[in-house]
Amino acid sequence: MSDAAPMLCGRMMPSQLLSKKNRLVVGLMSGTSCDGVDVAFVEIERREGKVEFNLRHFAEFPFEQELRSRLLALAEIETCRIDQLCITNFQLARFYTRVIKAAAAEASIPLDSIDLIGSHGQTIHHLPEQGATLQIGEPSVIAEAFGVPVVADFRPMDMAAGGQGAPLVPYVDYLLLRHEKNGRAIQNIGGIGNVTWLPPVCSPDQVIAFDTGPGNMLLDALMAKLTGGEKLFDASGDFAARGKVCREVLNQLLSHPYFESPPPKSTGRELFGSHFVESLLQKSEALALNNQDIMATATAFTVESIRLSYDRFLLPNGPVDELIASGGGVKNKTIMRGLQSAFEGRCRVTTSDEFGLPSAAREAISFAILANETIDGRPNNLPSATGAGRAVVLGKVVWCGPR
Repeated sequence: MSDAAPMLCGRMMPSQLLSKKNRLVVGLMSGTSCDGVDVAFVEIERREGKVEFNLRHFAEFPFEQELRSRLLALAEIETCRIDQLCITNFQLARFYTRVIKAAAAEASIPLDSIDLIGSHGQTIHHLPEQGATLQIGEPSVIAEAFGVPVVADFRPMDMAAGGQGAPLVPYVDYLLLRHEKNGRAIQNIGGIGNVTWLPPVCSPDQVIAFDTGPGNMLLDALMAKLTGGEKLFDASGDFAARGKVCREVLNQLLSHPYFESPPPKSTGRELFGSHFVESLLQKSEALALNNQDIMATATAFTVESIRLSYDRFLLPNGPVDELIASGGGVKNKTIMRGLQSAFEGRCRVTTSDEFGLPSAAREAISFAILANETIDGRPNNLPSATGAGRAVVLGKVVWCGPR
């Protein structure tokens, strides 16, 4: 019998992975916009209760059109088919493996240096009021491809504990961004907008976090509709900048019951998907709005839903000294100008890049850190944010066999 140490997951036993203080973790994030996947290679070290990280490489990969069409069809009740759900679960995972390999090649990172992968997966349906959610992207395929453990399916454990299963990134915001003097609102503008409020010198149970409403998802869907599919997003917000906001339509949009509901709360395509888009277009057509006006109004809706959420649910609880924006919406200059105007004289508006978290990479980095916490057995939800009855360890870990 060989004296060599037994190997699991290609290189090491679980106990050996757990003993490593510094790990290279891949974080995968594909959000509600359903436009592609973000890949972050993150060196993570836990030291004296603090998380230190180094972003080795970050890359964004758009979904192939056929795959994106499948995912969007699955997200709608009228077009979801069980056979396509089954097939796409594996098809998406194979796409994930390809982009990890491509990103590693870009940065000359050896694949055998990866210790762990954290995959959020693609949300197909999220029904927090019914205690149910579904993300796909089969982690077994990823684990087999790389011979390392994969942590995936983060939301269900929080829901099992009575939570919304979202938002999950606030746990990482708490670890990395809390401040001794300043109250900080970390505002992600992805497909859906969500905020983490960190009061000065806060404890975990003082953090407030929730989805503020639609972000890029609504804007992308409108651009596709208004241009007959020629454009899938409003690059830099230039199209919206040429229009005029219709206050009547904006006020109707802001009267949606979701914005009156107190946190904890989360949302997605179920409330602000295709049916909401059609309703907005009908309202706009009735008032003879042109395409630029429609986009200007929808973009203002993203901004105003953030402002309204802060006024109703954050400011009564304490200060917001800094609004720290991240996500794809940061690239939209019309959104960023709107936030600067909405919060002028009230707080400083900046981006997470200022704090060492590239705005486009923040969520992928976060899922790398969440996966690392899971492997160490640390509870990594924030019940104050999700509404869970207790702190739990999120995710399902897929270990592959010896090679």
